[in-house]
Amino acid sequence: MKEYNAKNIRNIAVLGHGGEGKTTLVEALLFTTGAIDRQGKVENGTATTDYDPEEVRRQISISAALAPLEYKDTKINLVDVPGFFDFAGEMMGPLTACECALITVGAVGGLDVGAEKAMKECDKHHTSRMIVINNMGRENANFQKALDTITDKYGNHIAPIEVPIIENGQFAGVVCILENKAFTGEGKTLKEIPIPDSVSAQVEACREKIMEAAAETDEELMEKYFEEMELSPEDTMKGLRKGILEGTVVPVVCCDSLSRIGLAKLLDNMVDLLPSPETREHEGVNPKTGDIEKRVVSEQEPFSAQVFKTLADPFVGKLSLLKINSGVLTGDLVLYNANAEKTEKPGTIYTMLGKKTSAIERGVAGDIVALAKLVSVSTGNTLCDPNKPIKFADIDFPAPCISMAVYAKKAGEEDKIFTGLNRLMEEDPTITITKDAETTETLINGLGETHIDVVAKKLASKFGVECILQDPKIPYRESIKKKIDVRGRHKKQSGGHGQFGDVVIEFRPNDDPTNTDFIFEDAVVGGVVPRNFIPAVEKGLRENIRHGVLAGYPVVGLTAKLHDGSYHPVDSSEMAFKTAARLAFKQLTEASPYLLEPVMRALIVVPNDYVGAIMGDMSKRRGTIGDQKTLEDGEVQLEALVPQSEMFKYATDLRSMTQGRGSFSMTFQEYQEVPAQNAKKIIESAKREDEEDE
Repeated sequence: MKEYNAKNIRNIAVLGHGGEGKTTLVEALLFTTGAIDRQGKVENGTATTDYDPEEVRRQISISAALAPLEYKDTKINLVDVPGFFDFAGEMMGPLTACECALITVGAVGGLDVGAEKAMKECDKHHTSRMIVINNMGRENANFQKALDTITDKYGNHIAPIEVPIIENGQFAGVVCILENKAFTGEGKTLKEIPIPDSVSAQVEACREKIMEAAAETDEELMEKYFEEMELSPEDTMKGLRKGILEGTVVPVVCCDSLSRIGLAKLLDNMVDLLPSPETREHEGVNPKTGDIEKRVVSEQEPFSAQVFKTLADPFVGKLSLLKINSGVLTGDLVLYNANAEKTEKPGTIYTMLGKKTSAIERGVAGDIVALAKLVSVSTGNTLCDPNKPIKFADIDFPAPCISMAVYAKKAGEEDKIFTGLNRLMEEDPTITITKDAETTETLINGLGETHIDVVAKKLASKFGVECILQDPKIPYRESIKKKIDVRGRHKKQSGGHGQFGDVVIEFRPNDDPTNTDFIFEDAVVGGVVPRNFIPAVEKGLRENIRHGVLAGYPVVGLTAKLHDGSYHPVDSSEMAFKTAARLAFKQLTEASPYLLEPVMRALIVVPNDYVGAIMGDMSKRRGTIGDQKTLEDGEVQLEALVPQSEMFKYATDLRSMTQGRGSFSMTFQEYQEVPAQNAKKIIESAKREDEEDE
């Protein structure tokens, strides 16, 4: 592939709902332009951008993949992005790297949640976009119906620039309204035909929408349109390009990936209408001075780039995909990692087509390239000229919302598990690994059950180690409601020195309910317990509060006052008094012990239509709804306090309840008493586990 300058490059993220044919569309575009010599299929495991074993097995995209092609003296870097919500994090890097997006909408079902989310993310990232109504060859495909679902949602922002030609009930070609021409044929084999009478009214209606959309981008064009009720083709194109660049106009085209009808005109529109990298200016901060810095997409500028995707391969090593924002990248250039404050040598520069790497001489401003084995570099890091440093804003990845405990399937393979997980975290920043200090479990945190399951499968396929996933243990705690005064007496005689320890301890709930720490009070008078044994009593109690009397959970909010006891001048020892303290502690069963559970603060964001369902579901989960507020985009944010034990699979359930439109975040709030009915089940379960362990 030859070298292209920024003006002749298009960086396009292919977005949309899972199952709407994004990967098939990318494959068809690659084949149409000759980038590949055979059109693979997702269902056969031969698609260029779905090469991971898990993608092949599941027949879905899991990881964003680069697919460059050449068309009409332009390099188009397509980035195939997964559409399933468990892999939503894969969208964020490509949207940072790409100026443009191609959003797929099904010709049968019309606008769906995945396309809506893609539109929203494009708004956040100021990304120019084009909607393609795909799969026009399917039974029950209906372009107008699909278009109506889009215009109903986005109104005058939508500009349909193509209309399908249907012959004998089959999709045969497209009418290009901007050219006022009609074409049939597949791939690049086009045949111009007269515009069919059957679509002339539809074409005219679309032309009106295009002129209205173009006119709204510029006051001068608006005045012309109002005066003449018409815009010239030149003015229409001028307004359209401006609106697309600013994100206020979204053109709509149509095609069928399998038959490849409409693909040539789709490629024409991507080249002619979507902006090049040179239309963007990149702002960052000088890490040395804190001053705002800007980079124009030009080869004359100092070098700067941002890593938007990392690939972890046990054989090749780490591959970093980066978008060059300015300057030129050569193999001997010294790169400064502005995030890690370290320098790197790039070595060989690659371009990637799916999993295939090809070495290139250099990378230029606006292009996307790959570098191998950059030690200090992570996704989101800025690489730049050390003499002209800049740091771009971090990529905003979604926070994990579901956790699973991970155990090695074979004893002794724990280190291999954690090594593999750390490598996979480099590849996917939406995965995090945490250690629960109370339960001692290692947790994998991700965006959904499928997401975490894929991580487990990748551990096996990439790093040869199997793991077991389980629901995390809940860090319950125990406390008491009543004050008691008890004696712990340990006396044992077995020849020689005996053992004797005797303590009288008052146990009571802490005076301050917010203080969950254990408080030990020494109130011994008259030497009934010698001073040298009192620390042993406290130590014995502290050891025992780790395992409460109800279900073996740590005891909190407890004050123990040692105020009486006795000793033997020969048989008393530290061990004897520790044992006596344990015997006293066991009598907490008489102090009305109760269970405490962690309660989380959940912030749930849903469209208004789903608020009632969310509130009803929260009630079933023993949750209480607090503040509600309407956000700028019309969605509603609900605040809820809900027990952690009720939220294990909430990510999956929320998607089901809201058709994928809902999202949530969760943080620890406080501990609350477990209702008696629930506590009984927890205690019985804990006893069963103890019996099994024995």
